Amino acid sequence: MNESIVAELNRSAEVISSIDPSQIIEVADAIVRSLKEGGQVIFMGNGGSSADAQHIAAEFSGRYMMERPALAGVCLSNIAPVTAIGNDYTYDIVFKRQIEAICRKGDIVVGLSTSGNSKNVILAMEEAKARGAITVSFTGDGGVMKDMADHAVVIPSKETPRIQEAYLCACHIVCGIVERKMFGRAAVFVDRDDTLAKDVPYCDDPAKFNIFDDVPGAVKRLNDAGYLVIVITNQSGLGRGYFDIDTLNSIHDRMCTDISAGGGRIDDIFFCPHRPEDGCNCRKPRIGMGLEAVSKYHIDPSKSFMVGDHDKDMEFGTRLGCRTIKVGGGVTFSDAVDMILASR
Repeated sequence: MNESIVAELNRSAEVISSIDPSQIIEVADAIVRSLKEGGQVIFMGNGGSSADAQHIAAEFSGRYMMERPALAGVCLSNIAPVTAIGNDYTYDIVFKRQIEAICRKGDIVVGLSTSGNSKNVILAMEEAKARGAITVSFTGDGGVMKDMADHAVVIPSKETPRIQEAYLCACHIVCGIVERKMFGRAAVFVDRDDTLAKDVPYCDDPAKFNIFDDVPGAVKRLNDAGYLVIVITNQSGLGRGYFDIDTLNSIHDRMCTDISAGGGRIDDIFFCPHRPEDGCNCRKPRIGMGLEAVSKYHIDPSKSFMVGDHDKDMEFGTRLGCRTIKVGGGVTFSDAVDMILASR
């Protein structure tokens, strides 16, 4: 029995991980554009998909992960209109009739259907298109809805439970992207060694750690411009046993104190203690530290930058979705800050 449960969990995970991320990004970007222009997001579906439609609409009108203003998320599954329209007319138009009532040009209309062939959803999407709305579908890999929608998230499966699990996950990811793009903070992620301070290999003494002269003032300029300043640093000396966590904390305390003395503020520090051979997910250029920071501070990577001196810093920033600036070769941290502020 345990093996069969594990197999089912693995099947679900495999389907979810096979979703095309570019489809999710397209949907999120379309929703952001609509909401910024005063539009609303209208959800619909039948059965389990109806419950999912209600769930995701509530993530917009309530909240997903952030404290922020309410967003216009509407679901067409309310029992009174569905049963009234179904009784007085036909179940085929329970969503179309409501689209006629509330849908406006520029709104986003989202249809969820595991089969991709739900007639009442298809009729509503056709009506939404006629009214100038943008249509989105979440379906399995069959049916017609994915081909008629302006934006489609296609779950590569024909198993109804797997499709529902996967498009709920995809919808949650969309909610997170929309929140961050609408209300997320901007950050400058900064490498430590040879970016903020001269690299001392496996530095084990705060007295050996000295920040560059231009750093405090440059950090202050980022603070004043509203950027979070977050240090992202690989510190495999911990894993190698060259120094302990108290020593590392003392070094970082000195760094923050010296920057503070010049008017700047480091908002947080994330470090990876692992050796390269440990295969962790946090050591740059992997983005574990960045994802932790994004989650903790509700950062929008598309508004953010990564500044560092090494190719792995640039890869980290690119993979996280930030713009990147490489220091060294005559480019100082202050120069990087000039570029960041000039891009606003």
